[in-house]
Amino acid sequence: MRRVVFNQKGGVGKSSITVNLAALSAAQGYKTLLIDLDVQGNSSHYLGVDINIDNKKSIADLLNQTVGWFSMSTPIKAFTQPTAYEGLDIIPSSPKLEKIESELERRYKIYKLRDALNELADSYDRIYIDTPPNLNFFSKAALIAADKLLIPFDCDSFSQQALLTLLNNVAELREDHNPKLEVEGVIVNMFNAHAKFPNMIIDDLNDLALPVLKPYLPLSIKMKESHYHQTPLIHLLPKHKLSQQFTQLFQTLEASQTAAEVQHTE
Repeated sequence: MRRVVFNQKGGVGKSSITVNLAALSAAQGYKTLLIDLDVQGNSSHYLGVDINIDNKKSIADLLNQTVGWFSMSTPIKAFTQPTAYEGLDIIPSSPKLEKIESELERRYKIYKLRDALNELADSYDRIYIDTPPNLNFFSKAALIAADKLLIPFDCDSFSQQALLTLLNNVAELREDHNPKLEVEGVIVNMFNAHAKFPNMIIDDLNDLALPVLKPYLPLSIKMKESHYHQTPLIHLLPKHKLSQQFTQLFQTLEASQTAAEVQHTE
């Protein structure tokens, strides 16, 4: 099962959510892979990977392989790297993503990530994909490759408009390229429970029948500390309130996934 974490608006905590959910997945016994498609490499850095060291095992190197008559591409498994956490692997970002984007678009390699991930069907239980904060080649490739979409959301009016635009774009992409893509939920991040306005915005989302997930994740300086220590918050401070809320969120997602799998087999 492949989850992509995406919002066209930056600063909504995309990488923090991706890394902590992936870390929880591995801690719960799921063999988990995180793929960092954002040229900024925040998820990679969070998990202790220096993207400025060219080790030829980045997502850019995977996507930019040239397959000719006398050559074959290196399997995706060769690009996965272990992290410090048992059961959690990563294919890190690279500054090269920015340089190769136009060439990949020109060669129409939009399905290359999906095809590569199909090779990992028996290797990983869960795959999490972090994306750039705009609808570019890499985010589109991730949406085409994924089964489920998680949308981080901070409660302001600009975010609401960006969310509606995103959903329209996703609907078009799903129709044209990936009819199985499911909007799994909107993750409310940096939530201030004591302010009226965030609750008003959430009420508006609920009125639109959008799948707003609970619990809502509050803003916490501890998250920034976990970035500094390059340690997911759920490992750095497992008893912290935000870590517990991440655990609840993960359990909600997995309960829904389990129910869907049971229904599929019946």
